[in-house]
Order: sequence, then structure tokens, then C-alpha cells
Amino acid sequence: MEFAVIKTGGKQYKVAPGQKIKIEKLDAPEGKSVVFNEVLLVDDDKKVEIGQPVLKDAKVEGKVLKQDRADKVIILKYKAKKRYQVKRGHRQPFSLVEITKIVS
Repeated sequence: MEFAVIKTGGKQYKVAPGQKIKIEKLDAPEGKSVVFNEVLLVDDDKKVEIGQPVLKDAKVEGKVLKQDRADKVIILKYKAKKRYQVKRGHRQPFSLVEITKIVS
């Protein structure tokens, strides 16, 4: 099985062609193609290429399927015996990307 390890949004993801991944929000509209140039590893069933730290000629291409926000996370600050409490919510934006091909 062909796969690659890419770095985007400060995180690393193991991806394969046809796979859908949730990543940190990209500045690309839905339906637009994106290219990930920070490829750390490529395995094409014949050989494994490992970058130090990245592979120069490798890239991973994908397509943005959806721009959305994750479920709400509730943050509660509380101090006992002081009548102090603050309740906040946060929804992290993300991009849903389908990997189309790995070029090594």
C-alpha cells in the first residue's frame, strides 16, 4: 500500500491516495486543489524514502472537500468560595481534505 507522511498545521499525518483527513484550517475554498510540499516519508511498495527532515522532490496533492468547525468544547473556570465562575465555548475550524495522489 502506497502511503506518505506529511506535515501541515504543526502536525504530522500518515496519508494514502483516496483517504479523507481532517486537518487544521487551510486558506483554500471548497473544491480547490491543494499541494503539501512538506513530505517527511514516502513508501511506494518498492522502496521507502525518508527525508532529512523533508523530501525535496516529493509532494502530496489533495482536494478540499469541506471547510467546517468541530463540535463545541466548553471551558469552565471556577474558584471555590469566591463566587467566581466563567463559562466559555470554542469551536475549532478544520478542513476536510481528500488525498488524490502522491508524487515522489
